[in-house]
Amino acid sequence: MAAMEIDTEKNLQRKQSTYQSLDETFEIQNETYRGQQYSQIYFARLHTMRTLLYSLVTHWKPHVPVCTVLELEEGKECIIVGTLYKHMKLKPCILDEYSKERSALPLVKPHNFMHPDDHLVLEDESGRVKLGGTVLSPSVYVTGVVVALHGKETGAGDFMVLDVLEAGLAPQIEPQLKSREDKYVVFISGVNAGSSLSNPLQFQLLVDHITGHLGDEKGIAAEIVHVVIAGNSVEIPLGLLNGQNLASKDQSRLSEPVQELDILLTQIAAGVPVDIMPGSNDPANFCLPQQPLNRWLFPGSRAYNTFRSCTNPHCFELAGVRILGTSGQNIDDLKKYSEGKDELEFMERTLKWRHLAPTTPNTLGILS
Repeated sequence: MAAMEIDTEKNLQRKQSTYQSLDETFEIQNETYRGQQYSQIYFARLHTMRTLLYSLVTHWKPHVPVCTVLELEEGKECIIVGTLYKHMKLKPCILDEYSKERSALPLVKPHNFMHPDDHLVLEDESGRVKLGGTVLSPSVYVTGVVVALHGKETGAGDFMVLDVLEAGLAPQIEPQLKSREDKYVVFISGVNAGSSLSNPLQFQLLVDHITGHLGDEKGIAAEIVHVVIAGNSVEIPLGLLNGQNLASKDQSRLSEPVQELDILLTQIAAGVPVDIMPGSNDPANFCLPQQPLNRWLFPGSRAYNTFRSCTNPHCFELAGVRILGTSGQNIDDLKKYSEGKDELEFMERTLKWRHLAPTTPNTLGILS
């Protein structure tokens, strides 16, 4: 028994030795609200991305002049760089929501707010112009994406788009692989401990597989070096969160899902390093970046130095490989305001646009 404990401790030390958290970018330290508006977010985004696109335009179409929206001339081809705004007929409005709540008719929330009459507008500091043509599809792009457009102004005052340049994939960091051994990172999401639909037995089987208790000593389980739980780990009864004082039995109902999750996390942390990220349903701040879940929620897990409560988004390096991800709110929001065949296509677009959450702060909350 003692020999087994020593071997487990050495194995944990080996697995932790190559891990480095890079969450400092998303951590909020002693910041206060000073009345700032969202305009400064768009200004900073445009300034950063425009500098990048200007460097790409010289190789893309060096013979075409670059101008601002205010400098457009009818019939003259040019390149303009700015932020896209998508005018959406079905986009939710808080005033409409209020009027619907007071009406007798039931409120039906669609899963996607696209409409055939949606159109795109490009704006910079000098002005905005409506975009035309078939090159730039409103079903693909969302408000907040910065692009360079080649085209010309029409007699109607629109900008006819002939070609589009996106920021493209960012330069990649060459993985510094120090070992030829296969290593695996397990990503888990939607545990929803406490939900009436969750099956504790299924998750317990997963825990047993990760920790090697199902007998797979020479398979993939033995090569798992890290576990990331990416959001929506608990489901707290929303009916209890009505702003009223809770009875003791209701207080226990609130804590039971977290206690159940802590038991499962403790088992994982005892055998392999585990990171937990907050999600949209978890007890954390709503806006991105979400701050780490309070460690005191997990009395059993926090006893292990292999347990880490992380931000959302979460970035870390493991064995020379950098990994960046979210709990999915950015992709869920893209699905509401654009169209794609699957989640992978939406994820690919964020890479091409070089923005992890382009719909912030328009339709996705963000801390400014």
